[in-house]
Amino acid sequence: MNMNGPVEMSKSERFQTCHEIASRLQEVYGEKVLAIGVYGSVSRGTDGPFSDIEMFCVLDESGEETDFSYEWSAGPWKAEVNVLSAGVILSTAATVEGEWPLTHSPFFSPLSLYDPKGFFAELKKAAESPTTQDFTNTINEVLVGEMYEFIGKLRNISVNGPSTYLPYLTMQFAKYGAMLIGLHNQKRYSTGAMVLPEALELPERPAGFDKIAKLVMSGNLSDPSELLSACEDFWNGITEWAVEHNYTIHTKRIPF
Repeated sequence: MNMNGPVEMSKSERFQTCHEIASRLQEVYGEKVLAIGVYGSVSRGTDGPFSDIEMFCVLDESGEETDFSYEWSAGPWKAEVNVLSAGVILSTAATVEGEWPLTHSPFFSPLSLYDPKGFFAELKKAAESPTTQDFTNTINEVLVGEMYEFIGKLRNISVNGPSTYLPYLTMQFAKYGAMLIGLHNQKRYSTGAMVLPEALELPERPAGFDKIAKLVMSGNLSDPSELLSACEDFWNGITEWAVEHNYTIHTKRIPF
């Protein structure tokens, strides 16, 4: 059968391709290469027959700051290689942002293909360096920057429509609710496909999260009244949860 796009590959074939890419990176960047590693499903050993390849190539600080990606399809497979100066990747690893539970696992345990100076151990230390206050600040940002904005959109829809936007908005509520739970517990999700089920296993979830997460996972997003009610209930749960854990949604009228 002729298949357009990714085709089935074995784990060993995919890993051999990683080594080929690493060899080419060393040819291109030579002695500037500090470390090369694989992250994502390949590094965890959970890659499926159609999984893509994700890699880091870390460069020393001898030249200009580097921060870009190669991303391409070779036909039967796809790869992304992040080429980063050491300082850039260390700074990124030490930063807590709204999707930290989903984005930062690669910094903790990349699968090393080349690391003669032990850079990936240094990277893990950077990833472990954020403080509880760093997580609190990011949670506050998500509460206002995402969740408060979502509830405003939801209430506009309840008055003016269109209800066609409600399924997507409900998914956003669930996604960023999961991010809040991950940030609160300082836990990382294994992969995007597992964000909601793994969030449901974590403690101290806001009231209403379980219902909205299960709605999204079920795919039953066709009843506007049910979605409006579930999102409003979750917002009420978030506001109570924020008070309970000393997170900040509301400030004085103009804070500057």
